[in-house]
Amino acid sequence: METIVLKFGGSSTADNIKLNIVANKIIDFYNKGNKVIVVVSAQGKTTDNLIKEAKELSYEPDKREMDVLLSTGEQMSSSKLAILLNRLGYSAISLTGWQAGIYTSNTNEEAKIEYINTERINKELDSGKIVVVAGFQGINDNKDISTLGRGGSDTTAVALAAAMNADHCYIFSDVDGVYSTDPNKIPDAKKITELSYTEMLDLSNEGAKVLHNRCVEIAEKYGVLIETGSTFNNNVGTQINDKIEESAVKSIVKNDNLFLITLKYDNYNQDIFNEVYFLLLKHDIIPSNILNNSTNSFNVTFTIKASDLGKFQELLENELSKYSSSFTNISRVSLVGYGIMNNKDIMSKTIKIFDMNSIDIFSIQLEECKLSIMTKEKINNKLLEQLHHEIIK
Repeated sequence: METIVLKFGGSSTADNIKLNIVANKIIDFYNKGNKVIVVVSAQGKTTDNLIKEAKELSYEPDKREMDVLLSTGEQMSSSKLAILLNRLGYSAISLTGWQAGIYTSNTNEEAKIEYINTERINKELDSGKIVVVAGFQGINDNKDISTLGRGGSDTTAVALAAAMNADHCYIFSDVDGVYSTDPNKIPDAKKITELSYTEMLDLSNEGAKVLHNRCVEIAEKYGVLIETGSTFNNNVGTQINDKIEESAVKSIVKNDNLFLITLKYDNYNQDIFNEVYFLLLKHDIIPSNILNNSTNSFNVTFTIKASDLGKFQELLENELSKYSSSFTNISRVSLVGYGIMNNKDIMSKTIKIFDMNSIDIFSIQLEECKLSIMTKEKINNKLLEQLHHEIIK
């Protein structure tokens, strides 16, 4: 008898009709003699709506209270699914993060799983039950509810698979695998049957909305076999494993959720640079691609996530009010796949396409299996389509 973990995202659990589809998929796995652990996300736009409602009450809600509030979305999904499974004749029990024994760090809104006590889950599985766990959450040393950050239900699923020595971890959503680029933008995108952990991690870090990056890190560390697939069909998905192939570019990602920031001030010394950097970190703004152009005056450029722009603008009105600034919405295009670093042909073709489109490049970053090019302004999907046509084989 195998132990498997099934994770269903918010699009899969969005309403009662879809919950029935999820339940039938779970039952198929259970009837094959598996011990089944299910991890669920909040239904549809529940988390976004809760955040919106909280910000109507407070511009910057208390983070502890936000963890308490946002964790309710996954608890609703898990209880509804357990109710449905029981009605269909299959014994099921829903568990919150803390009931499932998931212990985390004390960081609110971005907690990390430190360990999992599997005693309760094993007890329920041994009694023949399907265990439905609320994703995205755990409990910290203060006995407070903690959340794992957006997309954290993926991390819950893979961490449980590792702790339970599960034979397989399935991540189900409304797409049936990982594609060579975003199929919503490029209709000719091709499904990828297999990716290494490193390639998948690069795709996640560059903005591909398939798997939470931390879940891939955990999967690689503990050797958890992941398969992504669709809740709504039985098509073969994409396997994420430790196999490494010399296969050039597998996928291309365009991330438009970036802002290029320039900060200037009349004077400069190292203390000013450090002061700005630590002030950003203090307010949970993580700057990337930092370039210090300062000589006699302070002149620094860096990028931040679009979601952090509001917090940054608030800093400009307060602690950073003495600095002059500019910010521009930009794009980063990343080509991912083993063999890129040693393939001059890929670099040549890529730069040629950027040149043909008269796109001004801000920076180029080359890693073992990733080529990332950041532009000085936001670009449209025409370039993505051209790159995909020319480079994806």
